[in-house]
Amino acid sequence: MDHQAAELEVYSGIRDSERDAHINILGTLNVLNVALKNSVEKFLFASSGAVYGEAKYLPIDEGHPLEPHWPYGVSKLSAERYVVQYHKLFGLSTTAFRYGIVYGPREWFGRVLTMFIKRIFLENKPPVVFGDGSQTRDFVYVSDVVKAHMLAIKNPYADGQVFNISGGKGISIKGLAKILVEMSGKELEIIYDNPAEGTASSFQPERIRLTGELRNFVLDYGKAKKIINWSPATDLKDGLTKEIEWILKKPKRWNTKPRV
Repeated sequence: MDHQAAELEVYSGIRDSERDAHINILGTLNVLNVALKNSVEKFLFASSGAVYGEAKYLPIDEGHPLEPHWPYGVSKLSAERYVVQYHKLFGLSTTAFRYGIVYGPREWFGRVLTMFIKRIFLENKPPVVFGDGSQTRDFVYVSDVVKAHMLAIKNPYADGQVFNISGGKGISIKGLAKILVEMSGKELEIIYDNPAEGTASSFQPERIRLTGELRNFVLDYGKAKKIINWSPATDLKDGLTKEIEWILKKPKRWNTKPRV
Protein backbone atom coordinates (compact mmCIF):
# COMPACT_ATOMS: atom_id res chain seq x y z
CA MET A 1 0.00 0.00 0.00
CA ASP A 2 1.38 3.38 -1.07
CA HIS A 3 -0.10 6.25 0.96
CA GLN A 4 0.31 9.48 -1.03
CA ALA A 5 -2.90 11.31 -0.04
CA ALA A 6 -2.35 14.55 1.89
CA GLU A 7 -3.03 18.23 2.28
CA LEU A 8 0.17 19.38 0.62
CA GLU A 9 -0.38 23.12 0.32
CA VAL A 10 1.79 24.90 2.88
CA TYR A 11 -0.41 27.99 2.90
CA SER A 12 -3.55 25.92 3.46
CA GLY A 13 -1.93 24.53 6.58
CA ILE A 14 -0.99 28.00 7.78
CA ARG A 15 -4.55 29.25 7.25
CA ASP A 16 -6.22 26.22 8.82
CA SER A 17 -3.85 24.13 10.94
CA GLU A 18 -6.69 22.02 12.33
CA ARG A 19 -7.78 20.92 8.86
CA ASP A 20 -4.16 20.24 7.89
CA ALA A 21 -3.70 18.05 10.97
CA HIS A 22 -6.99 16.24 10.42
CA ILE A 23 -6.08 15.28 6.86
CA ASN A 24 -2.39 14.51 7.29
CA ILE A 25 -2.31 12.97 10.77
CA LEU A 26 -5.73 11.42 11.31
CA GLY A 27 -5.99 10.52 7.62
CA THR A 28 -2.72 8.60 7.87
CA LEU A 29 -3.86 6.87 11.05
CA ASN A 30 -7.01 5.75 9.28
CA VAL A 31 -5.01 4.27 6.41
CA LEU A 32 -2.56 2.60 8.81
CA ASN A 33 -5.40 0.96 10.70
CA VAL A 34 -6.97 -0.29 7.47
CA ALA A 35 -3.59 -1.69 6.40
CA LEU A 36 -3.17 -3.43 9.76
CA LYS A 37 -6.71 -4.84 9.73
CA ASN A 38 -6.27 -6.24 6.23
CA SER A 39 -2.76 -7.65 6.76
CA VAL A 40 -1.19 -5.43 4.11
CA GLU A 41 2.29 -6.74 3.29
CA LYS A 42 3.96 -3.34 2.91
CA PHE A 43 2.98 0.22 3.79
CA LEU A 44 4.82 3.08 2.07
CA PHE A 45 4.34 6.66 3.26
CA ALA A 46 5.04 9.95 1.49
CA SER A 47 6.56 12.22 4.13
CA SER A 48 8.44 15.42 3.27
CA GLY A 49 11.76 17.19 3.67
CA ALA A 50 9.65 19.92 5.29
CA VAL A 51 10.06 18.02 8.57
CA TYR A 52 13.57 19.50 8.92
CA GLY A 53 12.88 23.22 8.72
CA GLU A 54 15.79 25.54 7.96
CA ALA A 55 19.04 23.69 7.28
CA LYS A 56 21.59 23.78 10.05
CA TYR A 57 24.06 22.08 7.69
CA LEU A 58 24.06 20.88 4.09
CA PRO A 59 23.20 18.47 2.71
CA ILE A 60 20.54 17.54 5.26
CA ASP A 61 20.69 13.90 6.35
CA GLU A 62 18.13 11.92 8.34
CA GLY A 63 19.93 12.77 11.59
CA HIS A 64 19.33 16.50 11.12
CA PRO A 65 17.23 18.21 13.84
CA LEU A 66 13.50 18.08 13.12
CA GLU A 67 12.25 21.66 13.44
CA PRO A 68 9.57 22.21 10.76
CA HIS A 69 8.70 25.80 9.84
CA TRP A 70 5.05 25.21 8.99
CA PRO A 71 2.02 23.25 10.23
CA TYR A 72 2.40 21.14 7.08
CA GLY A 73 5.82 19.94 8.24
CA VAL A 74 4.51 19.29 11.76
CA SER A 75 1.62 17.20 10.45
CA LYS A 76 3.88 15.24 8.10
CA LEU A 77 6.34 14.56 10.92
CA SER A 78 3.56 13.44 13.25
CA ALA A 79 2.15 11.10 10.61
CA GLU A 80 5.61 9.76 9.88
CA ARG A 81 6.14 8.95 13.55
CA TYR A 82 2.92 6.92 13.57
CA VAL A 83 4.10 5.05 10.48
CA VAL A 84 7.36 4.06 12.17
CA GLN A 85 5.57 3.30 15.44
CA TYR A 86 3.15 0.89 13.75
CA HIS A 87 6.15 -1.09 12.56
CA LYS A 88 7.66 -1.24 16.03
CA LEU A 89 4.42 -1.85 17.91
CA PHE A 90 2.40 -4.02 15.55
CA GLY A 91 5.03 -5.42 13.19
CA LEU A 92 3.50 -3.72 10.14
CA SER A 93 6.10 -3.48 7.39
CA THR A 94 6.43 0.27 6.82
CA THR A 95 8.80 2.69 5.09
CA ALA A 96 8.60 6.49 5.03
CA PHE A 97 10.17 8.79 2.45
CA ARG A 98 11.17 12.40 3.04
CA TYR A 99 10.95 13.87 -0.44
CA GLY A 100 12.80 16.77 -1.94
CA ILE A 101 10.72 18.79 -4.41
CA VAL A 102 9.16 16.19 -6.69
CA TYR A 103 8.69 17.44 -10.26
CA GLY A 104 7.79 16.11 -13.68
CA PRO A 105 4.74 15.54 -15.91
CA ARG A 106 1.37 15.96 -14.13
CA GLU A 107 2.89 18.15 -11.40
CA TRP A 108 0.28 20.27 -9.65
CA PHE A 109 0.39 23.99 -10.31
CA GLY A 110 1.46 26.27 -7.49
CA ARG A 111 5.14 25.80 -6.73
CA VAL A 112 7.95 27.98 -8.01
CA LEU A 113 9.00 25.65 -10.84
CA THR A 114 5.49 25.41 -12.27
CA MET A 115 5.03 29.17 -12.04
CA PHE A 116 8.30 29.75 -13.88
CA ILE A 117 7.40 27.27 -16.61
CA LYS A 118 3.91 28.69 -17.07
CA ARG A 119 5.11 32.29 -17.37
CA ILE A 120 8.00 31.50 -19.70
CA PHE A 121 6.57 28.80 -21.94
CA LEU A 122 2.82 29.44 -21.90
CA GLU A 123 2.57 33.21 -21.33
CA ASN A 124 5.83 34.49 -22.84
CA LYS A 125 6.51 36.45 -19.65
CA PRO A 126 9.73 36.65 -17.63
CA PRO A 127 9.96 34.64 -14.42
CA VAL A 128 9.63 36.51 -11.13
CA VAL A 129 12.30 35.67 -8.55
CA PHE A 130 11.82 36.62 -4.90
CA GLY A 131 14.72 38.30 -3.14
CA ASP A 132 18.13 37.89 -4.75
CA GLY A 133 17.31 34.34 -5.84
CA SER A 134 20.16 32.75 -3.91
CA GLN A 135 17.79 30.43 -2.04
CA THR A 136 18.64 26.81 -2.87
CA ARG A 137 16.23 23.98 -3.59
CA ASP A 138 16.54 20.24 -4.25
CA PHE A 139 14.49 18.75 -7.11
CA VAL A 140 13.89 15.03 -7.67
CA TYR A 141 12.20 13.63 -10.77
CA VAL A 142 8.98 11.72 -10.30
CA SER A 143 10.13 8.48 -11.96
CA ASP A 144 13.14 8.38 -9.64
CA VAL A 145 10.76 8.62 -6.68
CA VAL A 146 8.76 5.71 -8.08
CA LYS A 147 11.97 3.69 -8.34
CA ALA A 148 12.73 4.32 -4.67
CA HIS A 149 9.31 2.95 -3.74
CA MET A 150 9.79 -0.15 -5.85
CA LEU A 151 13.16 -0.87 -4.28
CA ALA A 152 11.79 -0.43 -0.77
CA ILE A 153 8.94 -2.85 -1.47
CA LYS A 154 11.43 -5.59 -2.32
CA ASN A 155 13.96 -4.89 0.43
CA PRO A 156 13.22 -6.11 3.98
CA TYR A 157 15.97 -3.85 5.33
CA ALA A 158 13.75 -0.88 4.43
CA ASP A 159 11.20 -1.92 7.06
CA GLY A 160 10.78 0.65 9.81
CA GLN A 161 13.13 3.06 8.04
CA VAL A 162 12.87 6.69 6.96
CA PHE A 163 14.75 7.77 3.83
CA ASN A 164 15.52 11.07 2.16
CA ILE A 165 14.62 10.84 -1.53
CA SER A 166 16.11 13.74 -3.41
CA GLY A 167 18.21 14.99 -6.27
CA GLY A 168 21.03 15.51 -3.78
CA LYS A 169 22.09 18.75 -5.47
CA GLY A 170 20.94 22.25 -4.70
CA ILE A 171 20.13 24.78 -7.36
CA SER A 172 19.46 28.44 -6.64
CA ILE A 173 16.09 29.87 -7.57
CA LYS A 174 17.74 32.39 -9.88
CA GLY A 175 19.78 29.55 -11.40
CA LEU A 176 16.59 27.61 -12.08
CA ALA A 177 15.01 30.67 -13.71
CA LYS A 178 18.08 31.17 -15.91
CA ILE A 179 18.08 27.54 -17.08
CA LEU A 180 14.41 27.73 -18.04
CA VAL A 181 14.84 31.00 -19.93
CA GLU A 182 17.80 29.50 -21.79
CA MET A 183 15.80 26.37 -22.61
CA SER A 184 12.98 28.50 -24.00
CA GLY A 185 15.27 30.40 -26.39
CA LYS A 186 13.31 33.55 -25.58
CA GLU A 187 14.79 36.96 -24.78
CA LEU A 188 13.36 37.42 -21.32
CA GLU A 189 14.95 39.32 -18.45
CA ILE A 190 14.39 37.81 -15.01
CA ILE A 191 12.38 40.08 -12.71
CA TYR A 192 13.59 40.36 -9.11
CA ASP A 193 10.93 41.25 -6.58
CA ASN A 194 11.16 41.40 -2.80
CA PRO A 195 7.69 41.38 -1.23
CA ALA A 196 7.40 40.79 2.51
CA GLU A 197 6.54 37.27 3.56
CA GLY A 198 2.83 36.65 3.27
CA THR A 199 2.30 39.42 0.71
CA ALA A 200 1.80 39.34 -3.05
CA SER A 201 4.30 40.16 -5.78
CA SER A 202 3.77 43.53 -7.45
CA PHE A 203 4.77 41.92 -10.78
CA GLN A 204 2.76 38.73 -10.32
CA PRO A 205 -0.19 39.61 -8.04
CA GLU A 206 -1.55 36.08 -7.90
CA ARG A 207 1.68 34.88 -6.31
CA ILE A 208 2.24 35.26 -2.56
CA ARG A 209 5.61 34.96 -0.86
CA LEU A 210 5.63 32.04 1.55
CA THR A 211 5.71 32.80 5.25
CA GLY A 212 8.71 31.13 6.90
CA GLU A 213 10.53 30.78 3.58
CA LEU A 214 13.56 28.47 3.75
CA ARG A 215 16.96 29.74 2.69
CA ASN A 216 18.45 26.36 1.83
CA PHE A 217 16.89 22.97 1.18
CA VAL A 218 19.17 20.19 -0.06
CA LEU A 219 18.80 16.60 1.13
CA ASP A 220 21.41 13.85 1.47
CA TYR A 221 20.20 10.56 -0.03
CA GLY A 222 23.17 8.53 1.22
CA LYS A 223 21.08 6.34 3.52
CA ALA A 224 18.78 5.31 0.66
CA LYS A 225 21.79 4.52 -1.49
CA LYS A 226 23.33 2.37 1.23
CA ILE A 227 20.25 0.41 2.30
CA ILE A 228 18.04 0.12 -0.81
CA ASN A 229 20.67 0.91 -3.47
CA TRP A 230 18.76 3.99 -4.69
CA SER A 231 20.14 7.16 -6.23
CA PRO A 232 18.56 9.70 -8.59
CA ALA A 233 19.04 8.90 -12.27
CA THR A 234 17.44 11.87 -14.02
CA ASP A 235 19.45 14.96 -14.89
CA LEU A 236 17.60 18.17 -14.01
CA LYS A 237 17.55 19.50 -17.57
CA ASP A 238 16.25 16.19 -18.90
CA GLY A 239 13.50 16.18 -16.30
CA LEU A 240 12.59 19.79 -17.03
CA THR A 241 12.38 19.00 -20.74
CA LYS A 242 9.91 16.20 -20.07
CA GLU A 243 7.75 18.38 -17.85
CA ILE A 244 7.75 21.24 -20.36
CA GLU A 245 6.84 18.90 -23.23
CA TRP A 246 3.94 17.57 -21.17
CA ILE A 247 2.47 20.96 -20.23
CA LEU A 248 2.82 22.30 -23.79
CA LYS A 249 0.59 19.43 -24.90
CA LYS A 250 -1.87 19.98 -22.03
CA PRO A 251 -1.75 23.72 -21.20
CA LYS A 252 -5.24 23.71 -19.67
CA ARG A 253 -3.94 21.60 -16.79
CA TRP A 254 -2.47 24.77 -15.28
CA ASN A 255 -5.35 27.14 -16.04
CA THR A 256 -5.85 27.77 -12.35
CA LYS A 257 -4.56 30.21 -9.79
CA PRO A 258 -1.52 29.12 -7.78
CA ARG A 259 -2.45 27.01 -4.77
CA VAL A 260 0.24 28.62 -2.62
